Amino acid sequence: MFFPTSLVVGVLASSALVMGSSLGTFWTPPDDVVAAALAFSSGALITALTFDLFEEAFNMGGPWYAGAGLMTGAAVFVGADMLIDRYASSQSGFALLAGVTLDGVPENTALGVTIGGAGHVHYLTLLVAIFASNFPESLNGATDMQSQDYSRKDIIGLWVLVAGLLTAAVVIGSVVSAGFGDKLLSLVRAFAGGAVLASLAVTVIPEAFDEGGPLVALATAAGFLLTFVLTSG
Repeated sequence: MFFPTSLVVGVLASSALVMGSSLGTFWTPPDDVVAAALAFSSGALITALTFDLFEEAFNMGGPWYAGAGLMTGAAVFVGADMLIDRYASSQSGFALLAGVTLDGVPENTALGVTIGGAGHVHYLTLLVAIFASNFPESLNGATDMQSQDYSRKDIIGLWVLVAGLLTAAVVIGSVVSAGFGDKLLSLVRAFAGGAVLASLAVTVIPEAFDEGGPLVALATAAGFLLTFVLTSG
C-alpha cells in the first residue's frame, strides 16, 4: 500500500540531487546564490522538523520519548560528522558525498515514516523542504568536484547513486514504520528531527552565512514562511 507512494515521493525528493549536480557540471553559481538557496532550505527544514517530526513525536510519545529521540539523533549526527571530518579531507569528493548522504538519510527516512506511520501527518511540507535542501547542496558539491578534475560523467553518476540510496531510505522508512506503535514512532520521528536540526546547526547554516553574510537571514525567513504556509494549509 505504501510502497508506490513512498517510491514516487522518494524519487521526487532525490531528483533535486540529479538536477543540481547536472547543472553544477555546466555552471559555477555565485557564492551568494548558493548561500541564499542553502539558507532558504534551512528555514524550510526548521518548519518541517518542528511540525512534521517533533510535534508529532511529542504528541505520540510525550516529552520523555520525544526528548530522548531528539537528543540521540543530534548526538549520532554529530558523532558521524566528526568521523567524516577525521578520516576524509573536507574538500574531497568522498567527503562531499558522504556529508550529503549523512544529512539525507534521517531526512528521507523521516519522509518515509510520515507516509507509512500512524497519525495525520502530511508529507508535502517535508518533501518541499528536502527538495529545497538537496538542490543547492548537489549544485555546490558538483561544482567543487569538477574543480578536483572529476569527469562530468563520474560526477553525475555518483550523485545518481546517492539519489538512489536516499530514495531507498524513503521506501524503507515507510514500509518498516507501518507496523510501529506510537511510542516507537515517537522515537523515530524525534530521532530524525534531532539529526536534521544538528545538520542545520553544524553544516548548512554556517556554510550559508560564510558564503552569503547576514542577508541569508532573509532567505531563511522566506523558507520558513513557505513551509509554514504549507503546513497550515
